[in-house]
Amino acid sequence: MNEELSLLQRLRQNVIWEYAEALLWAVALALILTTFVVQAFKIPSGSMLETLQIGDHLLVNKFIYGLRNPFNDDYLIRGREPQVGDIIVFRYPKDRSLDYIKRIAGVPGDTLEMRNKVLYRNGVAVQEPYTQHSQPLIMIPGRDNWGPITVPEDKFFALGDNRDDSSDSRFWGFLDRKDIRGLAWRIYWSADGL
Repeated sequence: MNEELSLLQRLRQNVIWEYAEALLWAVALALILTTFVVQAFKIPSGSMLETLQIGDHLLVNKFIYGLRNPFNDDYLIRGREPQVGDIIVFRYPKDRSLDYIKRIAGVPGDTLEMRNKVLYRNGVAVQEPYTQHSQPLIMIPGRDNWGPITVPEDKFFALGDNRDDSSDSRFWGFLDRKDIRGLAWRIYWSADGL
């Protein structure tokens, strides 16, 4: 009887250990994935309307621009360079504890200018069908007319698609490459139900 009870206790301990081990592996895998590969984010504002809705949940590809050291943000392996048109999640330069999402409008070496709400890159008007203007008749210097400026090395110029209601590079300057956390990859739940 004692042998049967002892065997039953050992079996229970083995089952508990197996569950605990599986849980530890799952947690370790989740930490590795969210640190290096992909992470979920929620859209908090309307600065990217109509492209992204307030409350949209999306996955961000953190690996595409390179593998980073999680302790100091140095690149262990550099991936592809961020490109014009990429929608990126990054640390807000004025408060690095906040994540922002914007579209890259200028890469190192680009000369940018805004004339009457039209973006010019390297002297050519940019076709931006994704932009919207909530105040189409109001022109504000610094927001709607500025430049030309040249994007420095290892810096980027980011703009919200909702140009009249976006805090972006027009107001806080260039974005450091090291502050870019990843590329918006997939919406996995949309606030508008689509």
